[in-house]
Amino acid sequence: MRKIAFLIPALLLAACSQPPAPAEPAADAPPPMDAAAAPTPAVEPAAPAVAPAETSADDARARIDSVLGDAAQYEKVFNAFKTAVVGGDRAAVVEEVRFPLNVAGGRKITGPGEFQRNYETIITPAVVKAVSEQDFGKVFVNQQGVMIGDGQVWLNGTCLDAACTRSEVKVITIQ
Repeated sequence: MRKIAFLIPALLLAACSQPPAPAEPAADAPPPMDAAAAPTPAVEPAAPAVAPAETSADDARARIDSVLGDAAQYEKVFNAFKTAVVGGDRAAVVEEVRFPLNVAGGRKITGPGEFQRNYETIITPAVVKAVSEQDFGKVFVNQQGVMIGDGQVWLNGTCLDAACTRSEVKVITIQ
């Protein structure tokens, strides 16, 4: 029993001691790597996530038809508005807008005359940039309409009859 009592402190000391330092690597051995620096395995490049323009536009049309209906009308207004804004054709821009128009700051523009008087504060360089860079195939679509840019412009339709068999798509917001 005395021998066991004598060995207990030695065993506890051994259990708490540090492991021996690793031996120095050989001069020609590569340096050790930690887990964070592990090489990444080679991966074949993935196919592009974005489909060709035709398919993308078809996808946008399908989303619009599914959520809002009449994608052809949305595309027509989108193209006309983009051409007018990029070309600086104020009269053509007004033709694609529904009044009252929601604009930045929660204001409403009530008609074409007010729109023309405030054109530069409504069609800002940021709006022109967003519209000019937007591809129809990449528009965001939800029940509120079709979004251009990061929300600078929204298009949506309005029913022209009680059964909503006829509708008219226009720009409803410019921010």
